[in-house]
Amino acid sequence: MAMDGSAQDRIEAYCPGLEVSAVAQIAVSLRPSTALLISGAGTVAGLAPVLARRAEVLALSQAAEDAVLRPADPGAWCHATRAALAARVARLNREDALADHHIADAGVEARLGDPARAGQGARERAVLAFMDAMSQDPRDMEVHDVARLRNAGIGDGDIVRLADLGAFLSYQLRLVAGLRLLAEAGA
Repeated sequence: MAMDGSAQDRIEAYCPGLEVSAVAQIAVSLRPSTALLISGAGTVAGLAPVLARRAEVLALSQAAEDAVLRPADPGAWCHATRAALAARVARLNREDALADHHIADAGVEARLGDPARAGQGARERAVLAFMDAMSQDPRDMEVHDVARLRNAGIGDGDIVRLADLGAFLSYQLRLVAGLRLLAEAGA
């Protein structure tokens, strides 16, 4: 069964450069997937059938990124801060392309994206230490990690928002790494 032109256009918009066969009958109306763009998997022709079967996962992953980085209620963490923290986490995990993607949206908060930066003031230091610990050793986190945020004047809702960001970034890093492995294997 052949795809109509509009379905083909939506796939091309979602996965730029992806060679689409009749097997890849998906219709996605979201913007291009960050994970596909960063990993390069969207440009590997042999992956079209695999990605077509996983299009919903990729679309939901992109929707999750949008929701975490640009939420309707950002609380204390504006988009620029979230983008800078995302870049920091990506750099700590040696995903420079993903870090570059996120830092492009950090604007004046870009300084927070540098893992060598310890932070200025108790609030910023607490946030950076929390994100660093969450991205490097989440199993080792303890009550005092959250207490440090509270002691710096950060409310529970904003602590949850930081944890949401950290959890999503952990997922995104693994998704990008997995897609990159598929692309390298030419699956």
